[in-house]
Amino acid sequence: MKVWLTALLLALAAFSLQAGEAAPLAADEAAEKRLVDISSELRCLVCQNESLSGSHAELANDLRREIRTLIKDGKSDSEIMDFMVSRYGDFVRYRPPLKLTTLLLWFGPVLLLVGGLGALVLYLRRRNQAIVDTPLSTDEQGRADRLLNVKDQEQ
Repeated sequence: MKVWLTALLLALAAFSLQAGEAAPLAADEAAEKRLVDISSELRCLVCQNESLSGSHAELANDLRREIRTLIKDGKSDSEIMDFMVSRYGDFVRYRPPLKLTTLLLWFGPVLLLVGGLGALVLYLRRRNQAIVDTPLSTDEQGRADRLLNVKDQEQ
């Protein structure tokens, strides 16, 4: 048992000696910081609820690689943002600009909530009116009287 443990520890030590320090993603730290700043403002098109900088999807990796290339080409942050919006639409931005085509993105959730609450109120009012306004038929009234009389006689 000790031999196996010693062999395992020696193998792990050999592998750890071969492991080097992780290579930086970009040669320039300023470019990498710009990449993180830009990609944190963009939505992952696969995950949709995660930023591009935090996503591990293949498309997110490709888009980050594209942003790195644009940074190397000397593009400004606004030019990179415009490129991404022209390619994928305003949905790619976490905070799309308020304009006619993005009104649904900005006010859609509120409209759905108000519409849902309005439909619920209408449903409850109609249900209550149907219950209150409908009189009993003669058969139903007779059955109710018989049930009430049986309970009175038992007491």
